[in-house]
Amino acid sequence: MRAQRKSIHAVSSWVRKQPPKVKAFLAVVSGMAALVLLRFIVHDHDNLFVAAEAVHSIGISVLIYKLMKERTCAGLSLKSQELTAMFLAVRLYCSFVMEYDIHTLLDLATFVTTLWVIYMIRFKLKSSYMEDKDNFAIYYVALPCAALAMFIHPSTSHHLVNRIFWAFCVYLEAVSVLPQLRVMQNTKIVEPFTAHYVFALGVARFLSCAHWVLQVLDSRGHLLVALGYGLWPSMVLISEIVQTFILADFCYYYVKSVFGGQLVLRLPSGVV
Repeated sequence: MRAQRKSIHAVSSWVRKQPPKVKAFLAVVSGMAALVLLRFIVHDHDNLFVAAEAVHSIGISVLIYKLMKERTCAGLSLKSQELTAMFLAVRLYCSFVMEYDIHTLLDLATFVTTLWVIYMIRFKLKSSYMEDKDNFAIYYVALPCAALAMFIHPSTSHHLVNRIFWAFCVYLEAVSVLPQLRVMQNTKIVEPFTAHYVFALGVARFLSCAHWVLQVLDSRGHLLVALGYGLWPSMVLISEIVQTFILADFCYYYVKSVFGGQLVLRLPSGVV
């Protein structure tokens, strides 16, 4: 075990010393390798999207356990939870009027639990809420997402308003974790349950991104045509990739911390 930890420490030290361009290249290579692995071990790639929603639900469950057991919401971003509830509400509406399926039920379960987390932070555990650390303005992401959705949205036969709403929830989901990252940036120390939750989000985002990329490859690009014309198909993929890379750095330090036997995750400056 000690030899394994030494190897991991040596590799992580080498990676940390590399310039940003090399780190970005290594991240891309690692992501591509993981995609290749998933393509061969998962036969029905649509299951990856279900798995992404399931992992997100597990992350929320970890959060609920933290709130019920420790009776504190320290280190959690209320604004990230509100953004999550916002894009889930819009996506649920779109699902009901456009494509009701199993994903609708999974989203509904996640939406209800997210509302419960918001209620606990706002009322039951308000005294432990770090409002001064949770200082990311929601309108910095909500308004640009709304404006982008007005111009770039699906070109399907659905009503224009529904298509704009669908684009809005896709864009908002991609950046909804930014307030939580700001809280962790301000505190520098992330306690275990919050770290587990954010790591679950990172895994969920990667699985969702893998689902779209592999679906495009499997259909030889026909899926992009099915999504519509113009910039929308590309924006869907870009949004998935953006939300994956937003959490990639944190996930790296999380895995390093777990293998190093650290219960509390300490983030270096500039990580998130």
